[in-house]
Amino acid sequence: MRVLLVEDERRLSEPVKYILEKNKYAVDLEENGIIGQDMAESGVYDVIILDRILPGKEGVEVLKALRANHVKTPVILVTAKDAVPDRIDGLNAGADDYLIKPFSNDELLARVNALTRRFENIAVNKPLRLSALQLDCKRCEAYVFDDTIRLSAQETQLLEHLMRNQGHVLTKEQLFNKVWGFDSDTELKAVELYVFYLRKKIDFKKCNTVLETIRGIGYCLKECRDE
Repeated sequence: MRVLLVEDERRLSEPVKYILEKNKYAVDLEENGIIGQDMAESGVYDVIILDRILPGKEGVEVLKALRANHVKTPVILVTAKDAVPDRIDGLNAGADDYLIKPFSNDELLARVNALTRRFENIAVNKPLRLSALQLDCKRCEAYVFDDTIRLSAQETQLLEHLMRNQGHVLTKEQLFNKVWGFDSDTELKAVELYVFYLRKKIDFKKCNTVLETIRGIGYCLKECRDE
């Protein structure tokens, strides 16, 4: 699981990063709201912890922009503002949870765990479908009509991310970070290799889809449409 922590107070961010990493979360830390928004829009994170008061761009405005750009990643909004109208403002902006400073690291960890469980269950149990192509993430199986295609864990994650972003161009870096992680020892060219594997295993044309290479950028999985 990968967490984006957007927080400019080092005395808070460093202990939070430590306890999350201790509990097997990969954590990326950013202090600026504008840069944090760009990172959040990459789509590689499972949870975003977002401070309300940030340099560059205020947290609620970042959150509103993320939801307007259809980023559905669960967000915990962290703030010292505990008045009811402030909480309502944050929740109406699209926050999934709200945490008031000061808080214990154990409480934050419990809330992150709860969010990841909730959204993981939704993601696993909800079938993915694009035209005649279906994907069962839990079984690592794709289905094209009556054909069952076994996939590796990496192939499944790659296809899952493409299907969840169907019709959108994803860069090689976005796909790599989602499947292998920012600090992986694997090289970026692994994306090309696993796209090749997917194309060998799945007849995309048969299921009325196309896995398109966008030269110099990345890939786009979309439904074929009659011209």
